[in-house]
Amino acid sequence: MDVIRLLGIRETPLSVDEVLAAVGDHAAGGTTIFVGTVREQDHGKPVTRLSYSAHPSAEAELRQVAEKVAADFPVTALAAVHRVGDLALGDTAVIVAVAAPHRDEAFQASRRLIDDLKAHVPIWKHQSFADGETEWVGAGE
Repeated sequence: MDVIRLLGIRETPLSVDEVLAAVGDHAAGGTTIFVGTVREQDHGKPVTRLSYSAHPSAEAELRQVAEKVAADFPVTALAAVHRVGDLALGDTAVIVAVAAPHRDEAFQASRRLIDDLKAHVPIWKHQSFADGETEWVGAGE
């Protein structure tokens, strides 16, 4: 069975339960999950609006990131989903989960998965601030 159990770029709300169920594995002694949410401030300024967009290659890039993590760590299962479109404060933007034989392996692989997703998958965040300024933030910045 492929250790990459769930990957996706979605316009619909993300489910922690779905991601956690996807990585359930009796060979795992440790499972980590990271949930990234829309916060009310960035750079010390209030955020009023946030939207994510993705390049058409984003899912393929996400698969490459996941394959590299699976090759570099002894994981039994992993999953990663990212939201696109307009999000409200508190909405879930990204979820990654990793199951591994031991907790340290799960933590390390999970950290690599979210860091590499943010660094290499072409997903961009456009945020608007209360002072009228806007900014784009994205992969490889």
